[in-house]
Amino acid sequence: MPRSSAPKKTWLAHYIELVAAWRRKAPHEDSEDAMQDAALRLLENAAATVDNPRAYLKRSTANGVIDRYRRQAILPTTPLHELDEHEHPQAPELESELVSRQMLADLKSALNELPLVCQQVYVRHRIEGWTHAEIASAMGISRSVVEKHMSRTLRHLNKKLQKYAS
Repeated sequence: MPRSSAPKKTWLAHYIELVAAWRRKAPHEDSEDAMQDAALRLLENAAATVDNPRAYLKRSTANGVIDRYRRQAILPTTPLHELDEHEHPQAPELESELVSRQMLADLKSALNELPLVCQQVYVRHRIEGWTHAEIASAMGISRSVVEKHMSRTLRHLNKKLQKYAS
């Protein structure tokens, strides 16, 4: 009777192993978030079709960390909990509502200045919560093209909405 080969590791075993490795390399929430996003994509996109889950998780996590750093370089943000109390945005309610309405109008105007494909990518990603892979598949373009359109849109919006950053 032939001996069966050792059972393959499941994606979860690789996930745990890679989380530990990423914590040693870059102890930051971005790597953990990127790893969770990769595992979620693996589950959503039929894990059975991935031949090498370890390689998929490793590459996908590395790409996710790179995407997060690129996004942060294009549009830097500071979480409210990291700001001093006097740095928190404050505006009276009526003024705040007026500013919000004006900002929304300016956002719509800035988006309308962009090509339709950039608008679609932005809305699907930021408003509807689609992943870059989902957008690429739905629009029949590559993921890198989706990222290019998103980057172009974010640079444009950052420039046009800069007055609200202060």
